[in-house]
Parts: sequence; structure tokens; C-alpha cells
Amino acid sequence: MRTAVVCGAGGFIGGHLVERLKREGYWVRGVDIKRPEFRRSAADEFLKLDLRMPRNCARVVYLLDGRPVDEVYQLAADMGGMGFIHSAECEIMHNSMLINVHMTDAAARAGVPRYFFSSSVCVYRDMKPGEPEMREEEAIPAHPDNEYGWEKLYSERMAQAYGRRFGMKVRIARFQNCYGPYGTWRGGREKAPAALCRKVALAADGGEVEIWGDGSAVRSYTYVDDMVDGIFRLMHSDLEGAVNIGCPQYVTVLELLECIASVAGKKVVPKSVPGPVGVQSRNFSNERIYSIGWRSQFDLRRGIEQTYPWIAEQVRLALRRGETL
Repeated sequence: MRTAVVCGAGGFIGGHLVERLKREGYWVRGVDIKRPEFRRSAADEFLKLDLRMPRNCARVVYLLDGRPVDEVYQLAADMGGMGFIHSAECEIMHNSMLINVHMTDAAARAGVPRYFFSSSVCVYRDMKPGEPEMREEEAIPAHPDNEYGWEKLYSERMAQAYGRRFGMKVRIARFQNCYGPYGTWRGGREKAPAALCRKVALAADGGEVEIWGDGSAVRSYTYVDDMVDGIFRLMHSDLEGAVNIGCPQYVTVLELLECIASVAGKKVVPKSVPGPVGVQSRNFSNERIYSIGWRSQFDLRRGIEQTYPWIAEQVRLALRRGETL
């Protein structure tokens, strides 16, 4: 039986990844500073540990018999949506860097054969709508628009350096915006699809929904099942270096809101308010991940149809409990 550690297993993508690995027949150890918020972890073993501490990183990469695990999936990070990224620069740089420094070192020194690192398209510069697709190597010379991107870029280089020194096969995915059920939907760390699903669920038919900026920023949103499939395929491929994983459907924030409202069966009116918008546009080549047979199976409408009902139910339950949203 193959063995794996998923760091960040208490989080959104990590929790879904644990389930995928279990379906593939793995023995899985989940590790996180927190347990999953919305459901029980599918991991065979779940350790609640702070991976900023080197001793905890060294602990999780070994099995009880002293052998290293076969695979480490490093998704643990201090992160959230645009609001969090712009308000918690120091926490992101400090906490995520410590996790990656110690986790990469522990896995390499233990002799872990395969190591996956979750990076982000935030490593790329600001783009204008309609620019040609950007390939992975065009992240250098570097000019990320936020500190989250700078931390990811450094951690990519570190993982590759350790891979060369210790013979560890390193696989790096640059995630585009990921969404789906069982993810953070309130509290300031939620991403745009979840935040807008919550706002639409709370809005009356014909009511207003606040958006940051004028809604013209362009993004691609990747459904979580597609993202997890890309992670699994990439980990077991021969692709070295960073690889973009994302849905090739690009929409504005206004178009995202329209899609959510349509799924909800509501008419809503966008109301622009001040807030961090981020880059104007992102448009990336997925040719490298396509080369190993991966394709996005969920367009935005289909993904929102899976996501909105779950968030709407969370909103209903929270209101029933008397919580303020």
C-alpha cells in the first residue's frame, strides 16, 4: 500500500485531496494546525500539529516502523482570499515560509521519494485583459503584485534546490482560484466565489450585492475536483518545474456574480464598494498540464451548481443559530 502525508489536510483543497488518495488505495496521514471545519477527515491518521516547528515536520514524514512515507503533499499555508492577502502580509511571509523551509528540509533528509508543493499563479505579474497566455517560465523576471506570490516563488526555488541535492522528485503546481463545497465561506479568508455565494444567499431577490471595485477584474475559477485530479496526475508524472493548473474559462467578477445569481434563481444588483481588487487580469497557458492528459471537466456554471447549494445551506443554518453574517 502506498503511503502519503497531506500537509494542510484540515483545509479545503487538502481535505478533498485526502479523499482522492483514499479512493486510489493509499494509507493517508493528514496534518494541520486545525481539524477540518465542516466534516470529518477521511485520513487514516490525523495529527493536529504546528508545521512551523521543525520537530513536527520531522515527525510526520516517518511511518511507525521508521521508514519515510512514499509521498508528501505540502499544501499547508497561512492564506485566504484577496482581503486576507492584502491585510496579512507579515503573517503570510513569516508563517508560510517557516512551514515550507522546515517541511521541505524534513522530507528531503528523511529520503521521501516524491514531494508536491502547492504554489500559486500569484507568482505572476499583473496582466491586462486580452494579453497572450503566460507560460510558466515567464514568471521570471519576477514581479508578483503581493507578498503571497513572492513567498510562493521563493518556496518553489527552495523545493527544487532540495530536490537536486537529495534526489527527491519535486512536483510544483501553480493553482488558479479554486472553489467548491466544504471551503471557507465567511470570516475574511474566503475567496471570491464563496464570498459571492454567501452574499447572494443573503440577498433578497432584486437586492444589492456588494463587490470590491467595479467588477471588471478577470479571473479563472477552477472547481476543486479538477484541481485535485491535476495534483494527483502531476505528482505521478515526469513533469519537472512549475506547472499551471486552471480552468481555461475567464470571466469578470461581474460575470461570476451573474452566474451565481442565475444558479440561485435570483436577480441581484451589483454595488461597487472600496476594497482590494488585485491584478486586472490573469491568463495562463495550461499546455504543460494538458500534456499529461489533464483537462478541466467543470465549467463555471457546473461548478457553481455544486457549490452554491452547500453555501446557501450553511447560511441558512447560521441564521437559524442566530449568528450575524
